[in-house]
Amino acid sequence: ENPQFPHVGEIIDGVDMRAEVGVLTRNILIKGETENTCYHEKDCQFFNYDTFGGHIKIMKNFTSVHLSYVELKQMGQQQIGSYPVHFHLCGDVDEKGGYNFKTYLEGLSIHHCFSRCVTVHGTNGLLIKDTIGYDTLGHCFFTEDGIEQRNTFFNNLGLVTKPGTLLPTDRNSSMCIGIRDKVYGNYVPVPATDCMAVSTFWISHPNNHLINNAAAGSQDAGIWYLFHRVATGDSHSLATETKSELTPLGIFYNNRVHSNFKAGLFIDKGVKTTNASVDDPREYLCLDNNARFRPHQDADPEKPRVAAVIDRLISFKNNDHGAWVRGGDILIQNSGFADNGIGLTFASDGSFPNDEGASQKVSESLFIGESKNYGFPGGQNKYTGAGGIDSKARTLPRNRTFPIRGFQIYDGPIHLTKCTFKNFVPTPDRFTSAIGFLMKNQWQMTPKNNISLVKFGPNVSLKAFFGKPGPWFEEGDLDGDKNSIFHDLDGSVTDYKDTYVGRMDNYLIQHPKCINITEWNGVVCSGMYAQAVYVQTWNGQNLSMTIIRDEYPANPMVLRGINQRAVFQQYQPVVMLQKGYTIHWNGKAPNVTYLYLINFNKNDWIRVGLCYQPNTDFVIVMETFQRRSSALSNKVERYMPVASMAELEKNRSDKKFYFDNSTGLLFLFLQAKYNRDGHSYCSSQGCERIKIVTKDSTKGISNCMAKAYPKYYQGPTIIKQMPVKATLPCTKCGTTQMVFTSDPHKSYLLVQINSYGNKELSRGQQAFISVNDTKFSFKDNGILVVVVDACIGTVSGNKLFSGGDSKHVDEYLKSDIPQRSIVLLSTRGDVVFPNNLSEALMSLGTAKPPYLQSNGYMAFLGFRGNFKPSWIKLFTGPAEHGLIQVERYIPLQLEEYGCARVIKSQRKDLELLKKATRSH
Repeated sequence: ENPQFPHVGEIIDGVDMRAEVGVLTRNILIKGETENTCYHEKDCQFFNYDTFGGHIKIMKNFTSVHLSYVELKQMGQQQIGSYPVHFHLCGDVDEKGGYNFKTYLEGLSIHHCFSRCVTVHGTNGLLIKDTIGYDTLGHCFFTEDGIEQRNTFFNNLGLVTKPGTLLPTDRNSSMCIGIRDKVYGNYVPVPATDCMAVSTFWISHPNNHLINNAAAGSQDAGIWYLFHRVATGDSHSLATETKSELTPLGIFYNNRVHSNFKAGLFIDKGVKTTNASVDDPREYLCLDNNARFRPHQDADPEKPRVAAVIDRLISFKNNDHGAWVRGGDILIQNSGFADNGIGLTFASDGSFPNDEGASQKVSESLFIGESKNYGFPGGQNKYTGAGGIDSKARTLPRNRTFPIRGFQIYDGPIHLTKCTFKNFVPTPDRFTSAIGFLMKNQWQMTPKNNISLVKFGPNVSLKAFFGKPGPWFEEGDLDGDKNSIFHDLDGSVTDYKDTYVGRMDNYLIQHPKCINITEWNGVVCSGMYAQAVYVQTWNGQNLSMTIIRDEYPANPMVLRGINQRAVFQQYQPVVMLQKGYTIHWNGKAPNVTYLYLINFNKNDWIRVGLCYQPNTDFVIVMETFQRRSSALSNKVERYMPVASMAELEKNRSDKKFYFDNSTGLLFLFLQAKYNRDGHSYCSSQGCERIKIVTKDSTKGISNCMAKAYPKYYQGPTIIKQMPVKATLPCTKCGTTQMVFTSDPHKSYLLVQINSYGNKELSRGQQAFISVNDTKFSFKDNGILVVVVDACIGTVSGNKLFSGGDSKHVDEYLKSDIPQRSIVLLSTRGDVVFPNNLSEALMSLGTAKPPYLQSNGYMAFLGFRGNFKPSWIKLFTGPAEHGLIQVERYIPLQLEEYGCARVIKSQRKDLELLKKATRSH
């Protein structure tokens, strides 16, 4: 049949967007018997067809199971336990379980099925290879109870994964609200947080391997890693400890995810592991925010952290996120992101990273805002609008106002290095930026977020953006919005080395020589910074905190805290070190306040003045708090009062405080006593914190601003001078990789051809052929031919036929081009083509004699050899027209060209498959 929609067959802008092709038919067909209409009442409110199909169930202690190249259709049922292929509580099915011939599924076609594709339930060591799951209900490749390990998913294809009714995470919005038989009382599920997680690959334990898979067209996610705190379902009775949050990630290599709504790759969250009750009325196994991935050696938090490596992820045209990744040490490398709402977001844990000292990094990756794949309206493509680069109509991830971002900063600490950004151009309707921030962010932001060695292409007009009030950003007045910041280590973002970039209205971080970048709503400053004064209060409900730097009293920052209604409240401003600040409240000051020294190195300091009612008595102590054990050190140092500010300032390290009764300000220095290791937020001895306790029962507003200034005003000073602006381009910035494909064992040649007709000649345009980074230009009218060795990718020749010489080009093409050559041709101006040029082009691969006018202009990609590659193209136009622009990625070293065979041992994916299947 003809395709219903156009499908891309090319690598575009360096990202492999070639459509997957899967053969669904097999010689062996197992098909469920179904009725013509739906007849199960509980299912018929969601489906208008029969969903009661067949199923294959494999139980423990089988002798041998190997399924190869079988077609399964109309299989599975909308009831627990009946799936197209179901390994049910089989335990170890590899050599560890006594099976010398490893259990596997290979080459299955599972399509138009009613409940999942392959369910791996209480089963370890299974190999699922070369299998297709197409047009199915509920999670497709499904690991069930959170204890399944060592399973390998190799070279599988999952397409069009639709919602089902079985589990809350399978359901869409209407199913989520409509199915309430397992909630407690009258609770109405919240679709966005309880359900709406249906995924093509649902991986409930990190110790599984994903290599060479593709997941596209899921209602929610392509690949979702989640973390069960305890074993669930039938495995719960085994009392098996999953340790999934602490277990290192298995192999993740060369997987592609696209055209999914919520995310291509999602690493976050868990499921509710208790039954519905009056305390928590949500359904068992609904989505839950209770888990944090923090991998350690041997799943032991006392042993070293082990970085989870996401190697070669290709993610494009996902509506919300190309990838959303939360956890401890996580590294994404060699990856390509294109046409996503947001390319990549790293998340830690809001107020503190859950795994102290952990960080997340992305390197050697490519981010494309808007590619030349313009998309096609229809299907699930609900949103269209004008592109930012050329104003052409294109499909959009969200509506035309949605702020597209390449890399999104949330909390941190994150590291972005050796990455390239292309095609991020705003429109009158939307802000499109290479680097952006989580919108409406109430959580912390650390200045330890850093960026280095990044490269921006010519079509990046908004490198970074801090948001502005309006659609999507709303007022931009939450605590995280105001404190957005990153460290530009080498100046590759701002041209100013070792500077910090924050929001333009944030005067906690500024000095007089800072540089505003109005288009970014940002400011570039030099200095030393910390997420310094983490203010934690008790019984401070509905209190807003105002913090003012003494040098800028006219520019206070008001923080509302993370949860206004909570008994326990926290405020986390980013501050410049070696400065003074005052803190005020819109109500009575809390009786108990903690001041944590976050991101302080040894001897780093700030001075703070906290507002209280006059004649308040204080008990102030210095403690060291161990977050993992929630224990306090035995040594507690008490602060003693002094009579003046001058006495307080004599020695910052003394445990002293000064209460200025005339202003109501309690002054003390926060100075770190211990060293801080690596990316840890706290010191090597624990979190240094000052505890302030008062017994003041006086009511009133603790706002001392009117009395504090100008008394404590200090003229702005510069601690660290601004660097000189860089004028030379960074030669080592950006990814070293030209193309990100699904076949990384292959090499590619980037070819760009610009041919001009007469229309462009008045502008003095040069025609050219570019091969990788080598450009062959010509400004005289004529024909340029460049020849490339198809086996090694080097230019073996180039020749310009100008003026009357153009009539000899056909002879050159027919007789002077060696075998196994890629032939590239460009023209400039009104060129007279020789009579035999069509014949010459046929000798280089055109399928039929091309029609050529006697004159005009053209661009051509051809091949001399005994093979006709699919990339051969001829573009022509009449002389009076303007421009032909061609960009193609041509594969090199193919056996079909006559090149030496690529040795399979050079293929990393096959080596990883061997490693995965013997990893136990």
